[in-house]
This record gives sequence, C-alpha cells and structure tokens, in this order.
Amino acid sequence: MTPLPRLVVLFLSVGSALLAADYPFRPVPFTAVRVTGGFWAQKQEVNRTVTVPFALQQCEESGRLKNFDLAAEVMRRRAAGEKDFQIKPPTIYPFDDTDAYKAIEGAAYVLSMQRDAALEAKLDGWIARIAAAQEPDGYLYTFRTMHPDTPGHKWVGQQRWDLDPVLSHELYNCGHMLEAGVAYYEATGKRAFLDICLRNAELLWRTFGEGRRRLAPGHEIVEMGLVRLYRATGDQRWLALAKEFLDARGPGEDPYNQRHKRVVDQTEAIGHAVRANYLYSGMADIAALTGDARYQTAITKIWENVVTKKLYLTGGVGALARGEAYGADYELPHDGYNETCAALALMMWNHRMFLLTGEAKYMDVFERTAFNGFLSGVSVSGDRFFYPNPLVYDGKKKNNHEHAGRAPWFGCACCPPNLMRTLASLTGYFYAVRDDALYVNFYAESEGEAKIAGTKVRIMQKTDYPWSGQVAITVTPEKPVRFTLRLRIPGWVEGRPVPSDLYRYENAASAPVRIVVAGTAIEATPDASGFVSIAREWRSGDTVGLDFPLRVQVVHGNEQIAATRGQVAFERGPVVYCFEDVDQQVAGATVGAPFTLSMQEKTDVLGGITELSLQSRTSGPLIAIPYFAWNNRGLAPMKVWLPLTE
Repeated sequence: MTPLPRLVVLFLSVGSALLAADYPFRPVPFTAVRVTGGFWAQKQEVNRTVTVPFALQQCEESGRLKNFDLAAEVMRRRAAGEKDFQIKPPTIYPFDDTDAYKAIEGAAYVLSMQRDAALEAKLDGWIARIAAAQEPDGYLYTFRTMHPDTPGHKWVGQQRWDLDPVLSHELYNCGHMLEAGVAYYEATGKRAFLDICLRNAELLWRTFGEGRRRLAPGHEIVEMGLVRLYRATGDQRWLALAKEFLDARGPGEDPYNQRHKRVVDQTEAIGHAVRANYLYSGMADIAALTGDARYQTAITKIWENVVTKKLYLTGGVGALARGEAYGADYELPHDGYNETCAALALMMWNHRMFLLTGEAKYMDVFERTAFNGFLSGVSVSGDRFFYPNPLVYDGKKKNNHEHAGRAPWFGCACCPPNLMRTLASLTGYFYAVRDDALYVNFYAESEGEAKIAGTKVRIMQKTDYPWSGQVAITVTPEKPVRFTLRLRIPGWVEGRPVPSDLYRYENAASAPVRIVVAGTAIEATPDASGFVSIAREWRSGDTVGLDFPLRVQVVHGNEQIAATRGQVAFERGPVVYCFEDVDQQVAGATVGAPFTLSMQEKTDVLGGITELSLQSRTSGPLIAIPYFAWNNRGLAPMKVWLPLTE
C-alpha cells in the first residue's frame, strides 16, 4: 500500500465533521434517525432483507465483480512477463463497475444502522477484489485495465480520459467509487476502500488539478463524490477539483450532457435527466461550500423551469426515451420515460435546495417524488424493478429495457442499486438544524436525535402517514431548553399539488390544519417559507399533535400540457393514484361528472394500501391504487390520467 502520511494526518485531525463553510441548514444524519414503524419502516425492511442481498447477488452473477478479478489478472500476468496478455471485457457497459460501488454504498448504509458480521465480511472481500484491480498510480477502470493495448469497448478511448466527455464514464465510475468508499469508512471505520479512493483522487488531482487538463465529465457525479471526500478528509484539493470539473462545462458543446453553456449561465433543465440532476446537485454543493452565489442563482432558475414546465405529477422527470432526457417545455406525454435514477437524483437536488434556502417547497417536490416516481421503481417484494416509470401502459409493451413489466435486473443496471442506497439512507432527509431551530421536513414514524441550542434533543414521530394525516411528535431534550420547532406544512394541504401552476386541484381551497402543543391549539398558518414555527422552552415529554386533512383531490394539468387536456388524475395527500386492468378495464374508461369518491383500507393488498373508489351515474365503480404499487399483480394496462366527461 502506498503510504499517504500527510492525508492520513489530515484525515485524523478533521475526521468526518462538516467544515465551517457549508449549507446554512444542516441535515440531521441518517444514522441519528431510525424509522420505527409504518410505511417507510416496511419499505426499509424489505430493502434490507431482500433488495440489498438480491443486488449483491446480481452483481456477482452478472459478472460485475468478475470484471475486477479479470483486471487484476491482466496486471499480474503482464507484470510476470506476458506483455501482450489482455481480456476482452465480458459485461456490456464501461460503467458496470459502478453497480458494485452503489451496492457497497447501500449495504454500508444498512450496516450503519444495524451491524451484520456476515454482510461486512462479504463487502470486505469485495473491496479486496476492487483493490487488486487498481493500477499502481491509482487508476481504476476495469474496461481499460482488462484490455490495455487497444480499446476493449467502442466507448473507451485509446488514451485515458479522452472519451470521458462523451461515453467512457471513467470519471462517473470515480464519482460513485468515492461516494461508496466514504460511506463504507463511516459505517465500519475500515480504511481499505477509503485508501483506494484517496489513491484515485490523487491521480485525478495530478491529472486535472490546478488547471492541468480541462475536461468536462460526460456523466456527472464525480463532483458530488469529490465533495463527499472533502467533507470526510478536509483536504481542500477535492473541493477545488469538483469546482474545476463544473467550470469546465461549455460553452457551445453538447446539450445532452449539459455542456452547451457554462454552468453558471444555464437557465433550463436540458439533456440527459440523470446527468442533469447530478450536475445541479453538485452545483448546490459548490454554492454552499464556496459561497459563490452564481451557482445557486443558476440552479434556482433551472429548478423553476422544471417545476413550472417539466415535472410529472408523480414527481418524475425526463420525458424523452431518446436520450433519457428532459423534453421541451410542457412536453409531458403519458408514456414519458421518467427514469428511476432521474427521480432519486431530483430528490437529492431538491434536498440540497432546501438546505441552501430553508424553503419548504423544495421538500414538497422531494416528498412527491419519494412517494410516487421514485418508489414505483421497486416492487413491493423488493426484487423487481422499473427503469422507466410511465404514467400509462398497454399491458404488453417491452418498454422496461426489453422487459414487459418489472424486471429482476438489467444489462444497464444503474437503477436497482441506486434505489437501494437511497432507501437505506432516507432518514437523512427527515430533519435539519439551523441555529436554535429544528426543521421537521418529512413525516414518518421514527425516532431521532439532534443537537439544538447546545442540547441533545430526542424527537419521536408516531404516525400512519401517508394513509393518515395525524402525526404525534414527542420532544425530549436532555434538559429544559428554548428552541424553535419548525413544521413543514405540505403544499398539498394548502391546495397546491406542486409549487407552480403546472397542476391544480379542482378544489384548490386550503384545508385547515390542526396543531396542538402540550394540549393547547395554536395558529397553524405557515409562513412564507412554508413552515409553522413553535418557539418555547421544551421539556422532556412535550408533545405536538398535527392533523393534516386528507381528502381525495381531482387534479387538472396546465392547459399547455397537451397530454392532460380534458383529463383528470387523483391523489390523496402526497400519494398519486392510478387505474389498472386488474380492477377494471382501463381501455375506454372515463370519469363521468358528477361522481363520488371514497377510500378503503386494504391491509392485505400490495403490502397494505388505501384504495380509492370512484362512482358515477355514467360508469360503474372504478378502483384506483397508489401509483407506486402498479404492476405488482401481473401484466395489465394502467393509466394515471382518465378523460373527463360531463
């Protein structure tokens, strides 16, 4: 192992603490919050017990791990004298390495919450295999190392990095590796993977740092990975390098990967949606950590473009299958692509926007995506997946990367391990702290701890949200302390499905929210940032009760969305509903006005849901289920939007 004494000393002196210049609103880490029951506890448990081991198995069986072994074999045999020995890469894509990295990251988050000796031993073995595939100077990219004399894949350039701005994904691989390496160190205290990352980062610095080579990564995420490494080590070079990669973009290059303009000059979401949302997340990190307001100004304009013109009702983005890309303004066809990775990247971006501003509207978008366009990507069973997430399906088409319906895995398998890591760390989005205020951003049955006004405070939520609008919060400081509890009032409560006019409720009136503090009702009107503030001296066992009125809402699209004209959709709270042929024939189904709506709990259906029933004089009852649960009962046509008839 190459010694890194200066970095080791720096790492030990700084640890994983956040540095002074950072987001003004600090997230409470996911390790300090645990779901204890209800909706998300069920989803996280399936993720832990089914999805994580399944994804690890798929990485083994699909040859993802074998790529590292073969790269190591090529280096050994060439070092032993077989100068011409090389192996044609056996898997499909040069970014296949990242599936292993994301799987390790997700498993590390599981270990952070619940240590598992067998899982940890498996990951240690994986990391040893990854280490063996790293070239002596820190380069780690199996497709080149396996086939070093000539490109082993058409996306790989003759020289390192040459085709990264296009399709080689060398820096994309680095980004996911850095995220995983830090996650595993933080989960276990073991440095082996982190040391791999540091050797690789040193190579990146020698190659690109201080303007030595200007290159705009073809698929963004290395920026976020470098920021993650900077947070863990305190080494300013990684922050500087992340900024250099951002500033290398544009002008006049390919809009597919956001190189058409300098990042600070961009004003609309364009190109490949996953790349774009990773870029905007990286820009938010740099805005927070450097104080350069240009980045925040740009991503604010881009965000406004998304929520006013390019966001699906389900919180999905990226309407076009061609290029997996954002479409034109209001181009939101029902059969839109809506890649799962784009949804979770949108969640990352919106959370960062909240951390920059403290505005609830960003967490409103986060919540909508989490309950709908993100969660639809994984089956109730945890071992079947969607790559695209359309709002209509004919029951037959192989639109899911050559699969009809949910698939157990993909040749391009970016989405399943991405889902896994996001679900495992979801509690990191629940709370934030600024000065003497604790922000409650996400409602779920859980227990957590944060430090506010210099005092440790435990906070517990008891709720069946989203099926119920009642949330009971218990606050337990270690000693009496004065601070402000800031409660997000979801936009849907205020009569706004999204923070724009892109969608509207037929009955847009704000519904009254009831908030009771220690037995006394208080004013529940949110301020301009979308929060209700409760400032008081808190004592052990103090309670706050919230009652969000849950009613079924009829949703209309903006008239400029051609696909939704004359049609309606339905949602209840943050949950969007859809109609499947399992319950009735979808083809030709219409919503006849007037109609009545009712809800029924179905504890034995699809893991437990609240079902919607629609009845009118012109049609028999129509049954709707939450969108996230569609295609869990076999192949069948599905629709979110139905024509409205008088």
